[in-house]
Amino acid sequence: MATVLEPTTTDTDTADVTPAEPLLVRRPRSSTGFWSWFTTIDHKRIGVLYGITSFAFFLIGGFEALLIRLQLAQPNGRILSADAYNQVFTMHGTTMIFLVVMPLSAAFFNFIMPIQIGARDVAFPRLNAFSYWTFLLGALFINSSFIFGGAPNGGWFGYAPNTSITFSPGHNIDYWVFGLLFLGISSTVGAVNFITTILNLRAPGMTLFRMPAFTWMTLVSAFLLLFALPVITVALFLLMFDRLFGANFFNVAAGGNPLLWQHLFWLFGHPEVYILILPAMGIVSEILPVFARKPLFGYPVVIVSGIAIGFMGWGVWVHHMFATGLGPVAISAFSVSTMLIAVPTGVKIFNWIATMWGGSIRFRTAMLFAIGFVAMFTIGGLSGVTHAVSPHDRQQTDTYYVVAHFHYVLFGGALFGIMGGIYYWYPKVFGRMLDEKLGKLHFWTWLIGFNLTFGPMHFVGLAGMPRRIYTYSDGMGWNVYNLIETIGAFVIAFSVLIFLANVIKTHRGPLGAPADPWDARTLEWSIQSPVPPYNFAEVPTVHSLDDWWHRKYTEDDRGRLVKLPDQPEPEPLVDPASVHMPSPSFFPLVASLGLPVIGYGMIYRAWFVAIIGAIITLSGLYAWAMEPGTEPDDGHHGDHHAAPAPAQPETPALVGASAEGEAPEGGDGDG
Repeated sequence: MATVLEPTTTDTDTADVTPAEPLLVRRPRSSTGFWSWFTTIDHKRIGVLYGITSFAFFLIGGFEALLIRLQLAQPNGRILSADAYNQVFTMHGTTMIFLVVMPLSAAFFNFIMPIQIGARDVAFPRLNAFSYWTFLLGALFINSSFIFGGAPNGGWFGYAPNTSITFSPGHNIDYWVFGLLFLGISSTVGAVNFITTILNLRAPGMTLFRMPAFTWMTLVSAFLLLFALPVITVALFLLMFDRLFGANFFNVAAGGNPLLWQHLFWLFGHPEVYILILPAMGIVSEILPVFARKPLFGYPVVIVSGIAIGFMGWGVWVHHMFATGLGPVAISAFSVSTMLIAVPTGVKIFNWIATMWGGSIRFRTAMLFAIGFVAMFTIGGLSGVTHAVSPHDRQQTDTYYVVAHFHYVLFGGALFGIMGGIYYWYPKVFGRMLDEKLGKLHFWTWLIGFNLTFGPMHFVGLAGMPRRIYTYSDGMGWNVYNLIETIGAFVIAFSVLIFLANVIKTHRGPLGAPADPWDARTLEWSIQSPVPPYNFAEVPTVHSLDDWWHRKYTEDDRGRLVKLPDQPEPEPLVDPASVHMPSPSFFPLVASLGLPVIGYGMIYRAWFVAIIGAIITLSGLYAWAMEPGTEPDDGHHGDHHAAPAPAQPETPALVGASAEGEAPEGGDGDG
């Protein structure tokens, strides 16, 4: 955002504004209150929006999971019909991947990454808002299918020809196609924003190998998004043309090839796995050193391993297709590549263990979730390596063993890491400390429920239970396993209720979290909690990795840690009241609003509706591009040379440039 904190306008205040100040600086745009959230372009508030929205969808996806587990708790379940089960199953997978884990990671990207690198904002604040609103409207668009005739029912993987108009004649799959296209737009523009921010807006002295591990994983994930999303976009366009216009890309009878869908989907899908897990790896790489009171062991190796995972993730997609008959050469090549990608992942695990080894460990809730991540992700990684052995994979394909594996990676990995990040950065975001007793109860019930739910799936899968079935007969030997899994799912649900109770309890109390409650290492902990709109009154100069830690500690002649005496905060050279931040704008929301209108028009062949949606989007983009700037005309739009604002000591007006060294608003890169 840069949230614009404008003084309350009165006749006296208006008279005090200098004539040289442009009228637009005084335009009455709300910076607080409910409506301000619709126009905000502050990266921190957008991060909060991402987090709250994706957690709401986590509750929805979790409810869908409970329905699945109730259906399978006993043989011949009658909770859901076959068609309803397919819809719930499809929406559960789609929700958890595209509406929960990805946007939860984006919440951290938005809020934490800019302040970790000493920036005042992201490179393109309005584009950031457009990314969020497009995500929200795309998510609502997919879920609106429950109201308009039925949700997507072809599995979250959308295999052709099952998703063709012949086998799925309703509009279920159409909602899935257009919804994912809108979500892809959101993630793509977000990735461009994060890459540009990291490469261009780092604080002076912060070289690439002085960046925090989380910022590095943000950068790698953003590049993966930038290159992976066009692949699934092509696949979705082909499927859309098959369904809406009678094309035959996946129609065997007309010369099409269903395997084309699998190649395109998994060429996106396997980098997507690392898009989901790398942010959690970055979060854990921040938490472990803080609570072990040791530097991250082998920091350069951890970073290079993350980069290697990003590169190697493009060469393993065919292990999802070993049962399709591709031939021994292809299978052998991808078996080897699947084994090799375990190497940089294993290196990271050993680095995390070495970071904890010999440390002065504090078992706070964030640390417990980080340790849980290392343990559960290791189990998921080991079960994943078994898929590299083709004969073994042929036995596991389409069984619950595969379901167990990817839940240990994406739930045991990504969600454990994200939960650790929530507890770790919560005081920085909201200025309040979550209750540790409730937090630890949340962790242990979460851990127990997770293992009860997904641990037995390894055994029931090896016992032959297929996945994607909505019921099974008695006497198969699967009854006890499925009952335990269902009990575990409800234990997870109970743990989530504990977390919600913790949040409610915390927010009933006053603000009061210190700036650095954990005695942390990175720059975000050098500023007050919650973070002010401008982030840094003066952009810091970085001299080393973990620069904030080295400002607090040094070593004596024996290499022992010595705390430096607390220094009084120097008066900033820049008055925070003179820091120009970009003003709020509702045009990103307008530009996003047209997208679902286009989708509804295309699905129901109401072409005039689609045209109206296109006009809305193009009008929003045009107005966004033409939106006037809010900079004073004195040419002082930089951070260090801004002219003092009118004297309003209680409520300074913060308008103008979006980040260090940027052009004034209106030329902040968005329009």
